[in-house]
Amino acid sequence: MPLARINADDYEAFRQFLEDACGILLGDNKHYLVQSRLGRMVSEAGVKSLGELVAQLRRERSGGAMRERVVEAMTTNETLWFRDNHPFKILSEIILPECAERRQRTPRIWSAACSTGQEPYSISMTVQDYLAKNPGSISDAQIIATDISPAVLAEAKEGYYDPIALARGLPADVRDRYFEKDTKHWEERWQIRADIRKRVRFTQGNLLSSYAALGRFDVIFCRNVLIYFSSESKVDIIRRMAAILNPGGYLLLGAAEAITQYSDAFDMVRCNPGVVYRKKA
Repeated sequence: MPLARINADDYEAFRQFLEDACGILLGDNKHYLVQSRLGRMVSEAGVKSLGELVAQLRRERSGGAMRERVVEAMTTNETLWFRDNHPFKILSEIILPECAERRQRTPRIWSAACSTGQEPYSISMTVQDYLAKNPGSISDAQIIATDISPAVLAEAKEGYYDPIALARGLPADVRDRYFEKDTKHWEERWQIRADIRKRVRFTQGNLLSSYAALGRFDVIFCRNVLIYFSSESKVDIIRRMAAILNPGGYLLLGAAEAITQYSDAFDMVRCNPGVVYRKKA
């Protein structure tokens, strides 16, 4: 059921909770979004208003079930295969060859905010194609994929996709090479091949939390994510990403994102099409 009309104080309290919890900066006029996504949750929680829900969330410990459900409901999980195409071409034609020249036998790649797995699996398929065309140039790649939502990570780990999800950016010939049709399930669905899946390790992660446990990387995909954060959070996220990128490593952002005003740790590299950011030595 929809929420009752949200007053200004309750909306502001929820905006602050959401930013504190996961960094998402909700706009001034997104009342309809909150109403549509949290109406059922408010009813199930037995509270009468958004303000009461926020009070309950503030009392719950970090990592609590209700907090996770609210963050998951408000997180945009828009994703598709090989989104914008050129970042994966850049990975294959520029970044991986540079890793080979530097004798980085197993480059480490981070897919931040990976949602249901389309981006890290697209990276893995790109690596697989590169290895087939350039045998011996690198040994393989390690891909770490993180998201704040346990539910989407569980789905990503399984690697099953229905025809609608597969149709979003995945060429039929790539599907036929790298997916296997599940003949035992009553609905039509396809599972990405085991050798593509095993290259990816999924783990829960909040971009506002420490990255120390992730290790160091040669490439970071953080695409179409920073647009949801405040300027202060962007500065902090980019600073900490720069700290775990190896010198000469690459940061790939979404088409509408740029970091020149938030960090001086990178050189902008124009690739025609597309722009990437290389960490300064």
